[in-house]
Amino acid sequence: MTAYLWVKHTLQAATNGIWHNLDGDLTTTKITTDTRQISEGDVFLALKGDNFDGHDFIDVAVQKGAVAVIVSQVCNTNIAQLVVDDTRLALGHLGKFRRDVHPDLTVIALTGSSGKTTTKEMLGSIFSQVAPTLITRGNLNNDLGVPMMLLELTDEHRFAVMELGANHVGEIAYTASLVRPDVACVLNIGTAHLGEFGGRDNIARTKAEIFSALTNDGVAVLPFGDEFFDKLQDEAARFTKNIITFGEKQVPVSKAGIDFNDLSDDEKVELSCLETVLLMGDVFADDVETLATCSEFTLSVNLAVDDIDSDEVTLPFIGEHNVVNALAAAAIATSLGMPLDMIKSGLNNAVPPKGRLTRMEFGDHLLIDDTYNANPNSIFMAAKVLENETAQKILVLGDVGELGDAAKLEHYKLGQKLAELELDYVLTVGQFMAHCTAAINEIKPDLARHFSNKAEVLTAIQALLSEPSAVLFKGSRTARMETLIDNLTQTPNS
Repeated sequence: MTAYLWVKHTLQAATNGIWHNLDGDLTTTKITTDTRQISEGDVFLALKGDNFDGHDFIDVAVQKGAVAVIVSQVCNTNIAQLVVDDTRLALGHLGKFRRDVHPDLTVIALTGSSGKTTTKEMLGSIFSQVAPTLITRGNLNNDLGVPMMLLELTDEHRFAVMELGANHVGEIAYTASLVRPDVACVLNIGTAHLGEFGGRDNIARTKAEIFSALTNDGVAVLPFGDEFFDKLQDEAARFTKNIITFGEKQVPVSKAGIDFNDLSDDEKVELSCLETVLLMGDVFADDVETLATCSEFTLSVNLAVDDIDSDEVTLPFIGEHNVVNALAAAAIATSLGMPLDMIKSGLNNAVPPKGRLTRMEFGDHLLIDDTYNANPNSIFMAAKVLENETAQKILVLGDVGELGDAAKLEHYKLGQKLAELELDYVLTVGQFMAHCTAAINEIKPDLARHFSNKAEVLTAIQALLSEPSAVLFKGSRTARMETLIDNLTQTPNS
């Protein structure tokens, strides 16, 4: 696809900067913040951080062929310089400019405490059937990563799926203002970044910032069964009346909105015996079956009165939580008029991202790599996947990060939940996983063992592989639990 051509006037208009040392015309197709990625003809944007200053690398950029630099102060170099007030904000302005000059683009923005990457891949598979689709790469979902992704837009793109993350209040409001979504989705409200936000109420408010950039014609897609659904719905309604829900929830019969005058006597008797009923969102799943390598379910869309459209899906992702992610993707696609058969096709052919319940054979054993990242809920859901295996079940866990003062308690509560599952061994490493181990052993003595380092964990795993086993590895990014998989598979199996 053809890259966008920046010229001196568009660079200046986007950033409101002032040119120095510029004689004649200037054109470029690439703006980069990393001198390691500079090629001949690029523009280098010098970011400042707590521990670095891109202005110190201007000479490196020039040596590698940069034709201009974007800086916050005039530098001692003869290269063309676009001087701006703040290079971090200039990057955002450039990304927004690129989005704004792309009038035919349909933008989907999604956030949530977990599932963003997986749902993003599902959406990419659905919309790429129709037209070129830009999808957030890796973890480029913050105030720097989002505009970097927008700079990759080409005129051929018709869809963009933008993942918006946050580690502080206001970040999603900012990035949402850059991408200006047509559809904004919150997947769930969990405990990721709990330390930064100080509680789930604040997490919910921060995630709901994604709706602030919607127009009246925009669509908000909400998790029907989430504990914070009502708050998310109220916030979304401030910006749009178009709301689509996915999933299901149990509610008391008295709060289900059932008109008993429309029921038969037998139905009234049946309801009188129930305390709760299951309500479905606009997009929901029936007949869910989670298998070793996929999940099968009936995808149903209920947007018209007395008219439910359904089809069978075989999703190449494992775990019930990924069925919910698929429902979110289907709800987003439905909101944009995508027919159900194409949604089904996209879901059936989606490719799971690396490190997200990726399965690999290791002799007589199965290794499940779920090391991409972790929060307490995603660990529990992954453990439920492991529970369904028939071989010896070994769960290997590293610390969950970014929980702040709640870290000890959240790890302890996780251990209490893990003790509910039928697992054979839980092996943990890390400062806070010791609390998880203690909680497990209070309920199921000797089920869990804690180790001081990964080398000890590796030895313990190897000792347990005397019989066919399924071993699942998970932890936050900082725990780098994938190194255990590498070490295990590179060492002869004893």
